Amino acid sequence: MTPTAMTTMEMAKAFPAKAAGFLGHLLMAPGDTISHTIQPFMHGIFVDQLHWSETALHALFAFLCANVMAGFVTVTALILTLGERKVCAFFQNRKGHNRVGPWGLLQPVADVLKLLQKEDLVPEGADTSVFKMAPFVGMIATYMVLAILPFDKGLSVVDLNVGVLYITAVSGLGVLSILMGGWSSNNKYSLLGGLRSAAQIVSYELSPALAVLAVVLYTGTLSTQGIVAAQASNWNLWAMGPWGLIGFVVFLIASTAEINRAPFDLPEAESELTAGYHTEYSAMRFSMFQLAEFMNMFVIAALVTTFFLGGWQPIAVGGHRLGEFIPGWLWFMGKSYCIIFVLMWFRWTFPRVRIDQLMKLEWKILLPISFFNLVAIAVCMAAGVGIIAR
Repeated sequence: MTPTAMTTMEMAKAFPAKAAGFLGHLLMAPGDTISHTIQPFMHGIFVDQLHWSETALHALFAFLCANVMAGFVTVTALILTLGERKVCAFFQNRKGHNRVGPWGLLQPVADVLKLLQKEDLVPEGADTSVFKMAPFVGMIATYMVLAILPFDKGLSVVDLNVGVLYITAVSGLGVLSILMGGWSSNNKYSLLGGLRSAAQIVSYELSPALAVLAVVLYTGTLSTQGIVAAQASNWNLWAMGPWGLIGFVVFLIASTAEINRAPFDLPEAESELTAGYHTEYSAMRFSMFQLAEFMNMFVIAALVTTFFLGGWQPIAVGGHRLGEFIPGWLWFMGKSYCIIFVLMWFRWTFPRVRIDQLMKLEWKILLPISFFNLVAIAVCMAAGVGIIAR
């Protein structure tokens, strides 16, 4: 056996222990972003010792990140599907699904298996390539936002210095997915549903953007990690005074409408348009639209946590930090799932609004409030009143 082969075998035996120790350090004591932490670790193994090329290393890192994110999306979607049904049953005073698996916990898995067996239909006369591509575009937008979410101090794929601008830009891809699905279906009802959905989403992108702009103005950074770090002693929800609470409420309401959640779920509940933009979709392509909705709900909850609730920071009030012994990613996930519960609470409590009421809420109520909130926080920062100084 050659020395090189012996070295490779020794590395293979030692790799699991090294990887486990590295993963434990990443979760319990993170420092930099995942890209800056894992790439040097992989470089030392695959380039320095196994003599891989830099191109092969980057390809492997991208492949691993894509698979980790795919696994995270799959597990999160299954949890949210189960949670939605359980919360619905709780609010309607019934048991909910309880047949598949203990307490019905395997029902989402059974749904996936059922959808995989359904026939994937493409309407006659449809633009086949665009029709098939539309569900994936919506999922791509979700993946792109997930890459920048700060789950912990170093637990984000990347940390861009223009992270907020990046989130605002890529989140608009969801509109493209809906327009593609409605237009390519060769169905007038799908087209009308797609246009109405696009109008709703584009309109409700304005108020959240202004609410986040007020946070950026207060914290002085466009980086999501920087915004969370600025909330070490006080969360923006109360550090910004009453303007933080106004921004939080506006962002939560407008974002709920932007992701088509009830009581603003007109794109998926248009009885006069049969089923809106996804009328002609079936099987897994239909389920991908639903998967994108659930993941967008998680993304919105994560962004609310990042901008207003301290992100991965523990409870911070008046400079006092409580629960610092809990890992930051647990704080982040706990806060996010609390916001998700509120979104589910909304869905099973409030009646659905009409399309004219929906648009009036944005253009005549939320948007003026957002403008006023932005100007107010700027004036208060200039005068040094009504906010807590950093």
